[in-house]
Amino acid sequence: MTISASMVKELRERTGAGMMECKRALVESNGDMNSAIELLRKSGQAKADKKSGRVAADGRIVIATNSTKAAMVEVNSETDFVAKDDNFLAFSEAVANCVLGGDSVNVESLGSETLTDGLTVELARTELVTKVGENISVRRFCRINADQRLGTYAHGGRIGALVGLSGGDDELARDIAMHIAATNPMCIDEAEVPADILDRERRIFSEQAAESGKPPEIIEKMVKGRLQKFLNEITLVGQSFVKDLDITVGELLVRSNATVTQFERYEVGEGIEKKQENFAEEVMSQVNSKL
Repeated sequence: MTISASMVKELRERTGAGMMECKRALVESNGDMNSAIELLRKSGQAKADKKSGRVAADGRIVIATNSTKAAMVEVNSETDFVAKDDNFLAFSEAVANCVLGGDSVNVESLGSETLTDGLTVELARTELVTKVGENISVRRFCRINADQRLGTYAHGGRIGALVGLSGGDDELARDIAMHIAATNPMCIDEAEVPADILDRERRIFSEQAAESGKPPEIIEKMVKGRLQKFLNEITLVGQSFVKDLDITVGELLVRSNATVTQFERYEVGEGIEKKQENFAEEVMSQVNSKL
């Protein structure tokens, strides 16, 4: 069967695969468009599997909301260039909306959820890998349900924050979300700080203060003061508010008759060890190996 240019064009538009890949798939499937699409999808899965071991530490944070709920997702790519690609952005937005409307509890179950175009998240991901030529991964997601008020803030697609507020207004909710994005607090207040972290810091401060040679009662005050300073730095309510450093977030909330019930913050690639390339060393290594 003769494979026409229009058939190749149609297949390319439907799959996003390269022209020669589309032509080969049509030839192999004897011109059957659906079979050709299936062949390309299988090929895309094979390519995705080969790329799955490559570190994807770049990407984008995307937030989706409705009147009662917010969802946030991190989708990773290998490079910032792909993270700005329209296909990547469309996939990330689709996944965020899928998380918002779905009930998946982890990334594995999310992969079988269906997007608006009829593809599952996993199939859409493998097809995107074929299009952009990089490893793509949905790393994590979260949802917040707020009984009263939701606040969201995204900074350049690199950092995102969600906050649930009891009381206050929409402006306050957004301001608190922006503050969380900027300062990365560990938790809402002192009560949520893990005991092992408190014990570790108290031990370090005690050892440091003991070296001063001051009396025990003075050392105790020094440790207490340093521990309180540490708690203020890592808790949301203890931090100075980014838009007015003269007040703490806790004071702002009291003035507004509001409390923070929960929050989430994501930053692209945090915790992922990205390979550092040193091309000079790589070249010298290759040269030396041949001597």
